Amino acid sequence: MSLGSMKVFSGIQEALVLALMMVSILTLFYVNIDITYKIGIAVMAFTIIFLATLAATLLRQQREIKQARV
Repeated sequence: MSLGSMKVFSGIQEALVLALMMVSILTLFYVNIDITYKIGIAVMAFTIIFLATLAATLLRQQREIKQARV
């Protein structure tokens, strides 16, 4: 996953996010559960992916600022 020309995730983080996406998609479409549970699963998966992306981007920016000071 990349935002423009800036790579956000490392290889392992990208694999974990893709696995989470696949598991949530399989759960949403192929498991016979109530729609409220499906909505909850989708919201939780989106939140985890969003927060992981945000954290990785912030950590990368902090590293760049720290290197610019040195």
